[in-house]
Amino acid sequence: MASLNHPENLKYTKTDEWIRLEGDVAVIGVTDYAQDQLGDIVYIELPWDGGEQLDAGAKFGDIESVKATSELVSPVSGQVIEANAELKEHPELINDSPYEQGWMLKIKLNDPSEVDQLLSAEDYLRHLQGR
Repeated sequence: MASLNHPENLKYTKTDEWIRLEGDVAVIGVTDYAQDQLGDIVYIELPWDGGEQLDAGAKFGDIESVKATSELVSPVSGQVIEANAELKEHPELINDSPYEQGWMLKIKLNDPSEVDQLLSAEDYLRHLQGR
């Protein structure tokens, strides 16, 4: 776990998603730890067309690797304004660059204060050590 990257400027969930704020928009993806545990990612299902309303804690898609399929859970409530279309053809970007090229969704936040309930990088690492 020491070689995995968990940037300080992001917030994290106990279900291994990350969030980066860009004004009132949340960029969401899965953590370096999650992609490492999944192994080679071969497919991802997201709300590609946008416009979908998500609730914090609700499933927003599935991620499939050579090892398993896992649900993706939204860390915040809001409206999907964009899904990363590059992931349709290149889901491996999640393995290669989970925090940059491998982002999944952009959501316009309903309630920015929800972000305050998420884990800091330090808290997320403590959570991982307790698994």
